[in-house]
Amino acid sequence: MSKSAADNTTIAAISTPPGAGGIGIIRVSGPQSLHILQTIFKPVGTPCSFLSHQLYYGRIARPADGKIMDEVLAVYMRSPRTYTREDVAEIHCHGSFLVLQNILELILSLGSTLADPGEFTKRAFLNGRIDLTQAEAVIDILSARTRKGVDLAQEQLAGALFARIDSIRNELIQMRAVVEVAIDFPDEDVEILNREYILAQLRQNVEQPLRELLQSADTGRIFREGISVVIVGLPNVGKSSLLNTLLQEERALVTAIPGTTRDTIEEYIDIEGIPVRIIDTAGIREHADEVEALGIERARTLINQADLVLCMVDGSQKITDADISLFRTIIHKPLIVIINKIDIRADDYGEEEIFKDKVLVKVSAKQQTGIAELRKSIFKMVTTGKEQWQEDACAPNIRHKNALIRAVQAGERVEDGLQHGLTNDLLAVDLQECLDQLSEIVGETTTEDILDAIFTKFCIGK
Repeated sequence: MSKSAADNTTIAAISTPPGAGGIGIIRVSGPQSLHILQTIFKPVGTPCSFLSHQLYYGRIARPADGKIMDEVLAVYMRSPRTYTREDVAEIHCHGSFLVLQNILELILSLGSTLADPGEFTKRAFLNGRIDLTQAEAVIDILSARTRKGVDLAQEQLAGALFARIDSIRNELIQMRAVVEVAIDFPDEDVEILNREYILAQLRQNVEQPLRELLQSADTGRIFREGISVVIVGLPNVGKSSLLNTLLQEERALVTAIPGTTRDTIEEYIDIEGIPVRIIDTAGIREHADEVEALGIERARTLINQADLVLCMVDGSQKITDADISLFRTIIHKPLIVIINKIDIRADDYGEEEIFKDKVLVKVSAKQQTGIAELRKSIFKMVTTGKEQWQEDACAPNIRHKNALIRAVQAGERVEDGLQHGLTNDLLAVDLQECLDQLSEIVGETTTEDILDAIFTKFCIGK
C-alpha cells in the first residue's frame, strides 16, 4: 500500500456494496474533509454550521455550475472521535451506482484521493484507534458466513484477543526487566535473579496461556474460514437428495437416472456456527461417458482437497464391491459413512462390521430422517467435540498461529535456559524474541509487507 496515515492526504471511497439500494454512502477522511463537504453540500432551509456528528439535510451540487446531483444527508465528524481518528465526512445519498460514482468523482476532483482497499481501517490502526487484531476482526465481520463467526469476530473487535496477548506481554516485560538488572549489576552480593521464581512465573503466566491460545487457533480458523465437505458415492445413492435436504431447498436435480449429476454443485450451510462448503459430486463409476468422466475426475480432485468426506451408500440393498472399492480409495481422509434410504431397506446388511472404526450415520435423505444426527457428527468430526468458540478469545488466523508457535518455542528456550544455567544475556535474548512475536500479533512490531498483505484483503471503502 503506497499511502500511510502520515501522508496527510484526504481519501474518499464508496463504502456501500456495488449495486442498487435505498441508501449509498461515500466516506471521506483527512484534513480536507470539511472543506470538500462545505464546497459541494447545499443545505435545505437554514444554513448549517456542520456541528460534529450531526446529520444535515440538503443537496449535492457541482460548484462549477450549481447542477444538483442528488438529495442527501451529510455528516461531518471532527477528529479524534471518528473511525480513522481523522476528520471524516459522510454523504448518504440514493443507492444508485451512477449517483454514487458521480458524487465520488466530484469529491476526487476537489483534491482527495481514491482510497486503497482497507485504507480507512489501516489509518484507524496507524493512528492508534485499534490494534492489528481488531483490524483483522473487521475483515472477519465483513466475511463471516454464520452468526457464530460474527460473534467470534465481535469478541476480537472488542479487544478480547488483545487483552489476552497484552497480559502475557506484561509478564514478559517484567521478567525482561529483572534479567536486565541482573545483567547490569553482576557483582551484587544479593542475587537479583531468582531463577526458580522466574521459572514458575514463566510456566504459569506465559507458557500455559500461550499454549491455550495456540490450541484454540485451529478451531478459531474453522469458525472463521469454514470447512470443505464433499459428498461422494456411486451413482443414484442419493447424494443430490442429501444436498437438497441439508440446504432445505431444491438446489440439485434429482432423478432415478444414474449419472444425473455431471459436475460439482457447491453451497454453504451453517452447522453449529461453522460455515460448511458442501459439495455434491458426480457419482463415481466405471464406463462413464466423456462428460461424466470429467465430472468424476473433478470429484476425485475435490476429495483430496476436502476437510471431510461424506461417503454415501445405498442402504436399501447390500453393500456392493464397487462401494467397498470406493471406500478404500478415500479411507485415508476424515470420513463419515452415510447409509441412505433406510426408509425402504428390507434388512440389516451388517454395515457396522464392514465400516468398523468409522463414524456411521443412517439417514433417509428423502424423508429427512437422521439429518440432525448427521449434522452433529459433522460438527464433532471437525472440532473434536470442543466448542472452543465459546472461549473469551481465540487466535483465528494463520498469522496469529505462526507467531504463537514462535513465541512458545522462545518460551521453551527460556525455560530450558533457566533450568540449565544459561547466562542472563542469553535469557534476555529469548525473552525478547517471545515478546517480539506477541508484539507482531497486535501490530506493534509488524512489518509494512505484512500490513499490506492484511489490509489489501479489505474491500475499498472500509
